[in-house]
This record gives sequence, structure tokens and C-alpha cells, in this order.
Amino acid sequence: MTDPALSTTSIPAAPPMPVTEFRSVVSQIEEAVATVMVGQSAIVRDVLISLIGGGHVLLEGVPGLGKTLLVRTLADALDLHFSRIQFTPDLMPADITGTNLLLEDSAGRKQFAFQPGPIFANLVLADEINRATPKTQSALLEAMAEHQATVANEIHPLASPFFVLATQNPLEMEGTYPLPEAQLDRFFFKLVVPFPSAEDLTEIVRRTTLPAPPQTTSVASGETIRQMGLMARQVPIASAVTDYVVRLTLATHPTEPEPPEVVRRYVRYGVSPRGAQSIVLGAKIRSLIEGRLNVSFEDVRTVALPALRHRLILNFDAESAGVTADAVLADLLATLPE
Repeated sequence: MTDPALSTTSIPAAPPMPVTEFRSVVSQIEEAVATVMVGQSAIVRDVLISLIGGGHVLLEGVPGLGKTLLVRTLADALDLHFSRIQFTPDLMPADITGTNLLLEDSAGRKQFAFQPGPIFANLVLADEINRATPKTQSALLEAMAEHQATVANEIHPLASPFFVLATQNPLEMEGTYPLPEAQLDRFFFKLVVPFPSAEDLTEIVRRTTLPAPPQTTSVASGETIRQMGLMARQVPIASAVTDYVVRLTLATHPTEPEPPEVVRRYVRYGVSPRGAQSIVLGAKIRSLIEGRLNVSFEDVRTVALPALRHRLILNFDAESAGVTADAVLADLLATLPE
């Protein structure tokens, strides 16, 4: 089964939008975010690719790198209803989806009414998502996969568009729970937020100590992002490029007849078909941002790491040797012929 965001069936044709307008909207959003967010331009670009593709994003980085600020600023720049969920070990599924409450009307009659939770927003920040128990994380999984929430056997559709931007701290292990593979697979991209350079850190200190921190303004709507996503799906991709994506996906599987040496030694399970879908859609969006109406091999290689790193399951040998998913994928991208 595929994500609604990744499915290509029954998609209406988007109104024609010139490539120059597509690039202009992306540039305006990036400039709006840059008024508040210092540096991290590559992260901002990848998040935008995910949002245009209708997918969710997992942001990984140590505290203080501006992950939460980025999500808030994007919500302001895109004029989206923003909601934040602070994940903790005692968080319950009802704290995410909402619950039925017994309410009394003006006539004194009592009846159950659904009180929606914070998941009913356009852009949801799942802060420190790996601090919640698997039971609570499963409530978010349905929302990410089906764009709906089930409460008391009643299905409630979520807002459209709907994006989840989740954060997690890679350093702290106590009081955290690994994300299930099924939930990791629902993220369009996993982005590793780097520490800022000395120049960026200087500007961060300057901005955050001003009497009035800078603010951003809305430059695009959720409907604009949706139309851009529909347009991106219509970008043609050559069969040779599609074949390269398929071969890259299959090369991550150690069960293939002749897997690459790095995969045979260090990989337990390869990436899912959703990984290939994310690469193709992400590459199409990147081609438009670069001003092209065709997908190149470079587009594929650029989006491959964020699309696949969280879908690759390594074995014990990789953990003991300190080999990361990024290292395995970098080896594959360097050796796999076009």
C-alpha cells in the first residue's frame, strides 16, 4: 500500500504554471523563511521539496539548531494552520487525535461531542517524536498514512493540505523509543540538521538578542503548494533515469542475487518501494526548482540520501563498525553506473 501523498492514480491535471512562476514561489518562500531562520538553506530547500510533494519530514539534530523555529516560520510563510504536539512518555493517543466528551447543551440535554485534538491542523510539529510510547506513535501513524483519525470507531478526515514535520534528538537515549519501521517509511525525507557555521552562529546571536526578533509574512497558500505538487507530477522522466532509481532501490537489498559488497556486509533490510517513489517525485520537484522540465541523474542523486537514509535497516555488523546508512548509500551512489 502506498501513501496518498505518493500515489499517482486519479490525480487531476494541475492548471498550467510556468516554470518561472514555480521557481519564483519557491524563492519567495525561502526568502521569507530566511528573514527569521539563519542559514540552513539546504534544509529549507529539502523541506519545501517534501511539502510540495505532499509528504512528511523527519528532522534530526541536537537541541538549539532551530528545528522548531523552522516549522513555525514555514507555517507563517505558507499561511497554514499550525499546531504543535510536545511528545512525552506520558502522552496518550487521545492527546493527539482528540476525544468524545459528554457535553450539556442550553436545554440541559447531554450528548457526546467530538473535541478534535492538535492533529487537526495543516502543519503539525511533532516535537521530540521519539519520546512517546509506541502506542501513542501509532495514533500519529494513521494520520500520516491515511490523512484521517479514528476515534471511538468513527473516522474523522484531517485538514487539507496536511503535513507532519517531526523532530528528534539523536543524542539522548534514556526515555526515548525507536520509531517503528512502518512509521519511518511514511516520512518523505529524513533531514539531518547540521550545526551552524561561525558566521551563521554570529548572526543567530545578533538576531535573537534584538529588542524585537524578526518576523515573516505569508507569501503563499496551502492551495498554491498543492497546485505546485500536481504540476511536479506531470514532469516527464526518461526511462533511463527511472531504471537508475529502480536499480538503486534494488541494490539496497541483500537478498538480491548479487548485492553490492557494502550491502551484503552491513544491510539487514533494503528500502521499500516508497523510497523509489520519494526519489522520483523529489527529483521532479528539484528539476522544476532548477528551471528544467525533465529529470536528470543529478536530481536523483541529490534527493536519494534524504529519501532513503531512514528506510535502510542496518545489521549488527554495521552498528559495531560504526557504519551509517549515509555511508552505505554514498558508496552505492558512487559505484552504481547510470
